[in-house]
Amino acid sequence: MPDGLSNLPLPTAKAVEIEAFVPLESVDPIRIGEGYYLAPDGQVAAKPYKLLREALGRSSRVAVAKWAWHGRERLGILRVRDDVLVLHLMRWPDEIRASSEVAPPAVQVSDDEIDGALALMDTMARDDLSGDEFRDTYTEALEQIIEAKREHKASPEMPEPEAEPSQVLDLMAALNASVQRAKASRGEADVHEIPAPKEKAGKKQRVKKAAGKKSAAKKPARKPRSA
Repeated sequence: MPDGLSNLPLPTAKAVEIEAFVPLESVDPIRIGEGYYLAPDGQVAAKPYKLLREALGRSSRVAVAKWAWHGRERLGILRVRDDVLVLHLMRWPDEIRASSEVAPPAVQVSDDEIDGALALMDTMARDDLSGDEFRDTYTEALEQIIEAKREHKASPEMPEPEAEPSQVLDLMAALNASVQRAKASRGEADVHEIPAPKEKAGKKQRVKKAAGKKSAAKKPARKPRSA
């Protein structure tokens, strides 16, 4: 710890200070950063460590804490994972940009489009994040390349990524493509397409012309002239 920070009149300069206990759902996920396991520092700290762990586990709350790290005061939350405490870094409120700066322009979406998005969510819903699609394929590919170089072999050929269109013109087609890829990656069949938005059918009234010929106007009969 830098000498300047250690001399600051802050209780967090030499210890972790718990400020409050709050429900986890009250913390906006955008404020939560990296997580680190915490371990008790020796036998003396084992009992207060376990006491805090048990209390947090039974209360369904997380502890908001402050401490000094890397030359500045930090904010974070303590939570329980299995039998240990995890400390997550938190961003200070002034470190988060206002969402209005990146808000999209005003657009209209139909109920059918929302139903299509919900259908996509239902199709791709999972109970957890276990599965091959959530493994780190980049690191695996890098390990294969390193191993090939170590054994003086040719580097394995990696599949080319699918070319993405530069502009998506049909939202429903894009959603259906996502469903197809999600199903195919899990080896599932029975892929149902998301219903396309229904167009409001305006009744077009067709005026049918009469098939008959136009009747000529009859001229009035002339009276015979007297001699």
